[in-house]
Amino acid sequence: MIAAVTGLELTAMLSVNVASATAGDILIASAFRHIGDLDVVKARCGFLGAALTVLRDPRFLCGFAAMAVSFFSLLFTLSHADVSLVAPAAGSLTFVSNAIAARIFLKERVDHRRWVAAIFVCCGVALLKH
Repeated sequence: MIAAVTGLELTAMLSVNVASATAGDILIASAFRHIGDLDVVKARCGFLGAALTVLRDPRFLCGFAAMAVSFFSLLFTLSHADVSLVAPAAGSLTFVSNAIAARIFLKERVDHRRWVAAIFVCCGVALLKH
């Protein structure tokens, strides 16, 4: 049986999930952009050297930790709210926050179609909530 949670509690749980997933995505993307082409690293250092290069990058490690927080916060949220609300809300809000974070932190060009899609996603989440 799912314990009833308030709207504020659900918002807090989803916020932790979305923020940590976005942080993880951005940190891991940043790490791999810094490391460069893994095929080149593997050719130069071998498989083990390439793996160690990745595992020694602090951005990758922080991103990995953030993704772990995201995973466990999703499990926690699912234990307190309906999957029919949590799964679409977490996934879609992560899409929106990734677009914003990619623009700000990775300096990616996010075209108008993605911004329009993000607006529709926000509208869809609002419909789910009510």
